[in-house]
Amino acid sequence: MPRRQVIAALGIFVVAALAVTAFADAARSGEGQAARSNLTMIAPAAAGGGWDLVAREAQQAMRTGSVVNTVQVVNIPGAGGTIGLAQLAGLAGDETTMMVTGTVMLGGISQAGSAGLENTTPIARLAEDFEVIAVPADSPFTTFDDFVAEWQANPAALPIGGGSAGGIDHMVAAQIAQARGMPADDIVYTAHPGGGELTLSLLSTAAGTVGVGISGYNDFRDLVESGQLRVLAVVSPERLEGVDAPTMDELGYPEVDLVNWRGLVAPAGITPEERTELEGITREMMATESWDEAVDRNRWVRSEIYGDEFEQFLVDEQNRIDDLLEELGLA
Repeated sequence: MPRRQVIAALGIFVVAALAVTAFADAARSGEGQAARSNLTMIAPAAAGGGWDLVAREAQQAMRTGSVVNTVQVVNIPGAGGTIGLAQLAGLAGDETTMMVTGTVMLGGISQAGSAGLENTTPIARLAEDFEVIAVPADSPFTTFDDFVAEWQANPAALPIGGGSAGGIDHMVAAQIAQARGMPADDIVYTAHPGGGELTLSLLSTAAGTVGVGISGYNDFRDLVESGQLRVLAVVSPERLEGVDAPTMDELGYPEVDLVNWRGLVAPAGITPEERTELEGITREMMATESWDEAVDRNRWVRSEIYGDEFEQFLVDEQNRIDDLLEELGLA
């Protein structure tokens, strides 16, 4: 293995090891304490991405709303969230931990063929987050139609950047390709571990970087607002407030319709009373002014469901994602 690849592999191993150690320390700090006293929120991705944003907005709302005394966020990145999911599986019966989940994780589960969310305790779906297609401000693509025309003409020359392979960003790219009659195998998709890495690639002119990115709006928000990135289209039922870009429906692509929901799950093996307590904490958190502000600021749409309804939603959604990945040629 070349020296550069060895160094990169060692770096990934060290980051993963540090994340798992921090997670174990955080979990131990909550032993013997009720969730109202000390709660750990797992963001199963690197800092700066969508899951991390949800975890930290929830942390802020719980603190300012006096819902929980101490809330700590632990990042466990990798494999579309399935590394964090595996760590959660090792905490059976721990009522002081919750993990952020969503559409990306279902894609990661399907891709890896790993144990899924049936080995967790579903708590709540919180909100929906919307995907956007963005380019650097100086990109020659001024409209979405400009981009897809060039992409269809020579897909190999136009790599698309996004998050995990098989995740929602990848699926959106495949849905667009399918709508244009392009084989999924023609797509050159460059996966990134988080939104920060994707934006760095978009803004770089170095070899191997990308000129078009697909991700949740909030991964691009600061750079869009500062004028460094431009949104070509949004994957949402309606236009996003303050974002001057058409929806896929407006552009004639109603079949490009994936929504990235956000939710919370707890370890398996907690008691019904402990599950009720975590649901209560979540309801109180979402009733705070801080959470209201987060929903507005991040252009989320509330979509709250709990308990058995959320549990059935997870089953149905996993089946849907499995089928979609197979249909798109990504499974």
